[in-house]
Amino acid sequence: MDMSEWTSQVRRGLLEYCILQLIGKEPRYGYELVTLLSRWEPLAVTEGTLYPLLRRLLKDQIIESYWQESESGPPRKYYRLTGIGISLMDMMSAEWHKIGGAVRQIETYGGEPI
Repeated sequence: MDMSEWTSQVRRGLLEYCILQLIGKEPRYGYELVTLLSRWEPLAVTEGTLYPLLRRLLKDQIIESYWQESESGPPRKYYRLTGIGISLMDMMSAEWHKIGGAVRQIETYGGEPI
């Protein structure tokens, strides 16, 4: 059985949530997000995947961007959550915990009512 389609579907939804979580902790620039996500192999992305997602989040006013000088090169474009983005991240987090809890219950379900 080819798991790639299922994995791709699950990953697509979680990637946005993880990016919002990372940006929500502190403003980040694009390549920094690529590097951070590569720490968790199932979430590793290329710039070709990340930047279209960031552009959509900007268009939807979930994040905003600003330029900041860099000590080690050209200025960097940083991203941070907007008020809408903070609300969305909070809602996604609540849903993720509900879904995760339900899945854990199903994984350990022995036939008796929960």
